[in-house]
Amino acid sequence: MTRTGTTPRPIAAILDWPASWFVARLALVGPYLIGGVVKLADWQGAVAEQAHFGVQPAALFAALTILVELIGPALILLDRLVWLGAGMLGVFTLFAAIVANAFWTMDGPDRFMATNAFFEHLGLIGGFVLVAILSHRRASRG
Repeated sequence: MTRTGTTPRPIAAILDWPASWFVARLALVGPYLIGGVVKLADWQGAVAEQAHFGVQPAALFAALTILVELIGPALILLDRLVWLGAGMLGVFTLFAAIVANAFWTMDGPDRFMATNAFFEHLGLIGGFVLVAILSHRRASRG
């Protein structure tokens, strides 16, 4: 039994494991990294996606999306300028949530699903803030 406010030893061991920091960051940014690679490999599909959501000029926004989805994760995974990578992905995620999950314009099951997706995106933004905070604290400790 553990005291309130303490981390059980097995959990502490996982959290203290040096690879946990990288694995957690990879889990957070992996979908963006994969999305960027897929869009890069299917340029026409990337442009069509932007056009589908009414974002114009679609080719420009497809290129910007690819850059954000590749550079943001790279900065976070390399633990360099994490604040910038997290900021890029956080702003991108907020923009995407507003454009793709505008639940306030929907009814019925579509509204339900879009509402869930919108707030899940807000959770991801919180994850980016946390990873930036942790990176800053780790760097401050030397």
